[in-house]
Amino acid sequence: MESAMTKKVAITDLAKRAKVSVTTVSQILNGKDDRFSDKTVKRVHELQQEMGYVPDFNAQSLIRRSGRTIGVLVPNINNPFFSHFLRGIESVAMDNGYIPLIFGSNNNQKLESYYLFESIRRAADGMIIASAISDVSYIDNILNQNGIPYLLTDQAPVVAGDTIDANNYQGGQLLAAYLIKKGHQRVAVVTDRQPTLNLKQRLAGFLDTFKQHGFPISAAHVIETELTKLGGYHATEQALVDKPTAIFALNDEIAIGLYRGIHEAGLEIPKDVSIVGYDDIDLTEYIVPNLTTVHQPSFEMGTTAAKLILARIQDKDRAIQNVSLPINLVERESVRDLNFRN
Repeated sequence: MESAMTKKVAITDLAKRAKVSVTTVSQILNGKDDRFSDKTVKRVHELQQEMGYVPDFNAQSLIRRSGRTIGVLVPNINNPFFSHFLRGIESVAMDNGYIPLIFGSNNNQKLESYYLFESIRRAADGMIIASAISDVSYIDNILNQNGIPYLLTDQAPVVAGDTIDANNYQGGQLLAAYLIKKGHQRVAVVTDRQPTLNLKQRLAGFLDTFKQHGFPISAAHVIETELTKLGGYHATEQALVDKPTAIFALNDEIAIGLYRGIHEAGLEIPKDVSIVGYDDIDLTEYIVPNLTTVHQPSFEMGTTAAKLILARIQDKDRAIQNVSLPINLVERESVRDLNFRN
């Protein structure tokens, strides 16, 4: 009896009990029940419930050549920014009967390729890529060969494609203008070793604004590290070498790592050094002092990415969409106003 319990119920079992053909069962369960009597339709649905029959996903995928899935590749699932981004994707995908296949690449080229192939193998209908893809033209080629539309959220597409613009250059400008207004001229920046396009734009907006105000930031004061809390922590010593009055962390995770490093160095934020971050992840309101940062609509970025890719799956020839999402500076307590020195 036990082996019968553990065996997956097959469509043939259901057809046998209903005394109809496998084709009849398949069509009724796929909503094409107007060809059959109400009695047959009712019987098949009742038996499906009773026997716990779940249509074989792989068989359905083969029939449709679609897995009703969207592959999603992000660099770091642990970063709260990407958690919100993924929740946004999930909410739209599931409303439309799609399931996201979520992969965290840790910016590892081998993993990127592996997950990409696995998404194609599992009949993904489209891909949302937010990871720092090492070779975008290679990925463009593979996905195009397989007829799978994709969306790159943080990078310039190789071919013209749908894009989400989260105004990173403007965000960098906002933070720079804010620090300058608060009297900060000697500033250090902690950025990523392998920045994606969005981070490059963020940094450019910040550096350009300081230069325009007559306070250029030298390359020696732009420190490269990993885009994580640990990366920020390890970069602290180097960031503090020339005693800056403020540090711009390219994301909030780096900023949180710097908080610990600065505390261990026996310094106080913002009394001894001010800090600004970027993203407005939930932790920024819980660290002390609360972090001044730029708010990015991470959830909306996810919903927008999902809507764009679903629209592209449904109509591959539709006009290219470019969606611009608003950002804003969130002023908290991590920046000292140097214009009011005692």
